[in-house]
Amino acid sequence: MNLLLLEDGDFIAADRVLLSGRRLKHLHEVHRAEAGDSLRVGHLNGLMGSGQLLRLDAEQAELAVQLDQPPPEKLPLTLLLALPRPKMLRRVLQTVSSMGVPRLILLNSYRVEKSFWQTPFLEPAAIREQLILGLEQARDTVLPEVVIEKRFKPFVEDQLPGIAAGTVGLVGHPGDFPACPRAVEQPVTLAIGPEGGWIPYEVEKLTEAGLQPVQLGARILRVETAVTALLARLF
Repeated sequence: MNLLLLEDGDFIAADRVLLSGRRLKHLHEVHRAEAGDSLRVGHLNGLMGSGQLLRLDAEQAELAVQLDQPPPEKLPLTLLLALPRPKMLRRVLQTVSSMGVPRLILLNSYRVEKSFWQTPFLEPAAIREQLILGLEQARDTVLPEVVIEKRFKPFVEDQLPGIAAGTVGLVGHPGDFPACPRAVEQPVTLAIGPEGGWIPYEVEKLTEAGLQPVQLGARILRVETAVTALLARLF
């Protein structure tokens, strides 16, 4: 981890924390930290700063922390993503969190298998775990908002037009469409489908809601690759 994330329950005083569990193990095995070391820290959904390791043993780590730096800005983006297969979902959540996406909407699609919605990786605690790993990687503290929408048509017809209003609305989809724009300065609403792409009906409904299809070329990309490629190109 590139940032030691602190939660409210870690604080024993305004400037003192006690750590155990996964983060303690990381300090021992990866950082190979010792008392006196200075580490980058951040308060979840709050400020970042530095922490000095006061004590480290097999049970606990105690740090004195100073939090005085804002986290990096998020992208001006709402990302709609057809629910990927469970193992890929974990990687995508980390990618989305590390790249600074503030809001992710996991959406149903014709090509999304019904079994995907039964995965334990969609439990709030499991989603949060992957988002935190992404924050630690990118040195960020603010958790993205994750919304789950299991009904495509009602969401796209009733909610998406309001979400996309005042933004550059885009649908990432292979085909004879304009190339994805570069270095967009306005807020963006971006919809990315499953690996086989949205079906024509879904593209039509997304277009009616204010999103225009764009493509990255002739190659069909994995969802996790498409997310990274599109966000890098847009921002």
